[in-house]
Amino acid sequence: MNLAAISHYADQRNCFCLHGGLFRIRIQVAKGDMSEVILHYQDKYIPVDREDTREKVTMKKVSSDLYHDYYEADVTIDMLCLRYFFELNGQDEMRRYYGDYRFFEHAPDNVEAMFDMPQILREEECFNTPQWAAGKTVYQIFPTRFASSKPVDPAVWYKAPIGAFDDLGGDLKGITERLPYLKDLGVDILYLTPIFRSNSSHKYDIIDYYEIDPSLGTADDLHTLIDTVHEMGMYVMLDAVFNHTSPDFFAFRNIKQNGVHSPYINWYYMDEFPIFYGTREKKPNFKSFAYYGGMPKLNMANEKTADYFVQVALHYVREFHIDGWRLDVADEIGHAFWKKLRYCLKAENPNVFIVGENWHYAPDFLTGDEWDSLMNYPFYKALTGLICYNRLSAEGFLAELGFLKGQYQSQVLPLLWNMMDSHDVERFIHTAGHDKQKQKLAAALMLLFPGIPMIYYGDEVGLEGAFDPDNRRGMLWSKQKADMDMHAWYKSLLALRKRYPALASGECTIAADDTTGLVTIQVDDTTLAVMNVTGEELLWSNLDETREFDKQLLSYRSSRDLLSGREFTGKLSGNEVVVLKHS
Repeated sequence: MNLAAISHYADQRNCFCLHGGLFRIRIQVAKGDMSEVILHYQDKYIPVDREDTREKVTMKKVSSDLYHDYYEADVTIDMLCLRYFFELNGQDEMRRYYGDYRFFEHAPDNVEAMFDMPQILREEECFNTPQWAAGKTVYQIFPTRFASSKPVDPAVWYKAPIGAFDDLGGDLKGITERLPYLKDLGVDILYLTPIFRSNSSHKYDIIDYYEIDPSLGTADDLHTLIDTVHEMGMYVMLDAVFNHTSPDFFAFRNIKQNGVHSPYINWYYMDEFPIFYGTREKKPNFKSFAYYGGMPKLNMANEKTADYFVQVALHYVREFHIDGWRLDVADEIGHAFWKKLRYCLKAENPNVFIVGENWHYAPDFLTGDEWDSLMNYPFYKALTGLICYNRLSAEGFLAELGFLKGQYQSQVLPLLWNMMDSHDVERFIHTAGHDKQKQKLAAALMLLFPGIPMIYYGDEVGLEGAFDPDNRRGMLWSKQKADMDMHAWYKSLLALRKRYPALASGECTIAADDTTGLVTIQVDDTTLAVMNVTGEELLWSNLDETREFDKQLLSYRSSRDLLSGREFTGKLSGNEVVVLKHS
């Protein structure tokens, strides 16, 4: 038994409230090390000789990564405070007990040798998430490039490659006019990148947070868009750029005019005067996003700055009834601001969905008092590592995702934004070497996995694009230019996702096998999604019926593929996906 690999902390990542008196307790052990893990627990304050409150439950292995297995148990408790320890039974027949960060050869009977869980008395710390969002599908829209309500020269709209300053004329009315298309596609949440007044096409350098950029329309246009989206049973999220502003934002403009005497001097991080915006060779003399002088960084530790932007966030929830905020560069802003923002937003509307941009594992932001979820770039990295870069095998792909499942609170998992690309990375089709079948495979993995898949506008019709800004081309509305076969593929996958809610919730069994090169999802007792993540053909006649993984596949020899509507032939081409239903 590898004792050094065993890890448990009595904190909100390993011991947390699901709802009411239902708690989940989790422990990490070495991969393949345990034959059984048992959770023992009892009341902290009632002596056993007065009343025996001792209980035990066998824990379930719920996830694995490359090095660890994760076990969980749910306990329903009516106690003021719980004490607990773990019984660890190894494959090597060794038995140890783990409590209060110590190992014992015999089960501890002193509560001081057990872990302590006082969270039962702290109901306000239960991670409450907007249940309406769980398992939905997000569609990311870059407003200036998605659709225009005005006539646009096709030579301008379909320009490729495209530059950062190309004006295509996309607007809010154009998005409203295209809502039937999005509803028919099957998406649920529209996420719009910034729409506030700015001099750029991307609008991440905002001049006025209370004004819709005139190129995109008016406040009335935004009201119409949001009202229409809601009438169609969908949702709208906006982009909160609270890390930095334009140099023309009123506070920075005042600093430019008044220097150290400006009342807004503490809204930013100013090093010296006169202001220097930087060059390729030298940084600006103030903090900014990515050392770019056109995006000076805000100081959210300053109370007046924080209060101003909390009011901005509340304004669009109150006045426009948006359903959530995506938080730009969220990991570069301190925890205190996010706690304050969440408290105020949830007091206004408990169902507001708060999603942070973070490109890495981010547990500190996801304990119930800051974000509800995040953009799951680890999924993107695993997906491209599997399909595009040959960095991961089938089992390696699932192991990287298994790490997240074993680490994040369970309430977060159905809300993670899984993606294959975004406005900040090159289009997946470009990364995949323009291999259409690889994009179909990636779309299936994204759309059939638990969580919230995020479709970047145009992916569903084969829109190309290299790195920013070329990944922000005009949407392909011409059926002569759009890949309608790809569109049909996305639409079929989205329909399947709605047909089988277990796909979105994670109440299905996902497996991977490097021998066959397959990833499978057991949707229900009669439905199995099978994804060949290699470029090699696989024949069912070559499967080994003595292997458990192969035995399951062979049981679907006589079945129908729900995606194509055809009978399954027992052959799976490289990168092919089928969803098999017993005949």
